[in-house]
Amino acid sequence: MKDLVAFSISALALAESAIATAQVGSSVTTALGSFELTKGAACACSKLSRAYSGIISPSSANYTAQAADAYWDVRANLSPACIFLPSTADEISRALEIFQTCDAQFAVRGGGHMNYPGSNNIDGGVLLALEKFGKVKVNAESVEVGPGLTWYDVYAALEAYGRAAIGGRMKTIGVPGLSLIGGFHYFNNKYGYAMDNVLSYDVVLGNGTQVVTNKTSHPDLFWALKGGANNYGIVTKFTLKTYAIPKVSTTIQVFNESGIPDFLAAVCGIAKLDEEDPIAAGMVATVQYNATAKVASASLLGVQEGISRPPSQFANFSAIPATTRINNVTTIRQWASSLDSPKQMFRVMFSHKTMKPDQDALISIYKAWKDAVDEIADVEGLYPTFITNVAPAGAARVALTNGVGNVWGLEAEPYILWQFSTGWALAQDDLRIEAWSRELIERLNTINIEKGLASDFIYMGDAGEWQDPFAGFPAENVARMRAIKASYDPLRVFSRLNWGGFKLNV
Repeated sequence: MKDLVAFSISALALAESAIATAQVGSSVTTALGSFELTKGAACACSKLSRAYSGIISPSSANYTAQAADAYWDVRANLSPACIFLPSTADEISRALEIFQTCDAQFAVRGGGHMNYPGSNNIDGGVLLALEKFGKVKVNAESVEVGPGLTWYDVYAALEAYGRAAIGGRMKTIGVPGLSLIGGFHYFNNKYGYAMDNVLSYDVVLGNGTQVVTNKTSHPDLFWALKGGANNYGIVTKFTLKTYAIPKVSTTIQVFNESGIPDFLAAVCGIAKLDEEDPIAAGMVATVQYNATAKVASASLLGVQEGISRPPSQFANFSAIPATTRINNVTTIRQWASSLDSPKQMFRVMFSHKTMKPDQDALISIYKAWKDAVDEIADVEGLYPTFITNVAPAGAARVALTNGVGNVWGLEAEPYILWQFSTGWALAQDDLRIEAWSRELIERLNTINIEKGLASDFIYMGDAGEWQDPFAGFPAENVARMRAIKASYDPLRVFSRLNWGGFKLNV
């Protein structure tokens, strides 16, 4: 009883906050919902507020901006007990010590784009947001960036130097999440994934220790962070390899429904492309379907290094009659500046599987998806998209030959990651959309398994929260990852207290 009173008094230290008048175990209402005040959250928020100014509480004017508006997916809007915006690695180290002392649940937010609910926000715990880590230092062949930056920020910093980094394809995607889960970029076929281009990580471990990890310093952790997600610590600086790419060739092409079979055949063609001296080129290839108007269309956003107008690597797409075709020569920054992914537009569910390139199978999947969308046409705000991402052999070959590797362990074989991205408006349809998306993708993947086309690989950035990416990694890699986690996070801070996202069970 004395402990309960002590923690209730501790909660009172949060001046002008909804928590300040709450008792441990009571319900706290916020503009976004409500949560039950736990002993751990009351303790951690109190200690943080005494140590640092600017702790954001549920009654703060900027609470909603931090707990909701900073996120892409509406489903990520949760109600933290308090929000901490550290500006130094030392402050993060101290916060982690507080979380352990208080046994407090916490979440970490970088760019806020991952749509796995709870991966970067939390109900009733502490949200640690990294937006103040916005420094950029450009070196001759690398760039040092903070985890509070978006990839557009990085491209903007590099433009004056005529260089580019391997990062996100959309303007609002953050540096840390994409880098830690793998990272699709336009130039994967030549330079590998974003994770393959990280030269070093500055990391705060669960016990508050700060380490710099690279090929020679903590090389085991260096490897594990290449695709291992938020299982090992909080990265406070990424040092990234850069390339001399002052100009890029771009293409925007839109096709009507009659062109979609040829469009998907062209996707398979570019996935299979594996040249000895490759030209860096990649794309975002999507099919949209309006279930009310019963109209489908496909779009290509293609980027190629160098000056080629039109970009030569997309010749198969350019041969298809298009309703729109715009070719240009520009910079990575200028291209990315127009590719925003607006925040707070939808509730969004991802589901994805991986397959060998096969145009007949891919077209069949598209047709089955389109028919299935008609079954949920009554869902309010329905916005269904069928997305294909290519994983060419050259992308995997980078990790196989750079002396480091990554946790994916992919062989140098071409794959297509096919994904259902489904947007909708109302929370009451959450379970319906998840059940629909899950059943459909599993059923179609079973057909691919029977045809010998399926791969077990699951990319965290395209996966639904119900999927298990680690099951698709080589078993020996997962065992090694678990051993490294046990070594660097023996108190299991990043699974016991920080539980959101795709977690590696130990």
